[in-house]
Amino acid sequence: MRTVSLMSALFLTACVTINIYFPAAAAEKVADEIINGIQSEQNSGGDVKQVDPQVKLDKVLPLAYRLIDATIEFVIPSAQAANANLSVNTAEIRQLRAKMKSRFSALKPFYTKGVIGIKSDGSVVTRGSVPLKDRNTVNKLLAAENADRQRLYQAIANANGHPEWFAQIKSTFATRWVSHAQPGWWYQSANGSWKQK
Repeated sequence: MRTVSLMSALFLTACVTINIYFPAAAAEKVADEIINGIQSEQNSGGDVKQVDPQVKLDKVLPLAYRLIDATIEFVIPSAQAANANLSVNTAEIRQLRAKMKSRFSALKPFYTKGVIGIKSDGSVVTRGSVPLKDRNTVNKLLAAENADRQRLYQAIANANGHPEWFAQIKSTFATRWVSHAQPGWWYQSANGSWKQK
């Protein structure tokens, strides 16, 4: 009898601890939508296509996790962790996306010429010598773009109540920036070598 009580207590204790896992698939979807919006040729005047503000984790969690969640939910009333959303619809995020979209038209020719490339961490850097006449412009564009990318990742993490997700969001975006690179653009692989798409 004592063993059964001990096991019951351990089970209930284990169920009370709720882990919120980083929603990687939802983050990839959001990153793709944001990057597509930034790089789209339409509405370059600042109108930004709205991303679905809530990407339900229910759609990205494997069936096994949902079954475990249902079992825990049956035993212990909702702690609202299972319904966590990846929100990207805040004023700060909309403003950052609009700034990045309007800047993209100035960055694109430098991507195309191979003057700049996407670093493995998702930042944009020069890839060699920049013509003197463009050097100041390129440096300002890159500084603004990289600062806004950092702010965007933190804003997404903050909007979801998990500032500690910053590094994971940054990592997700880093791979997605490379995936969305257009033919002829340069990017840095994980081993540090530069490749052209």
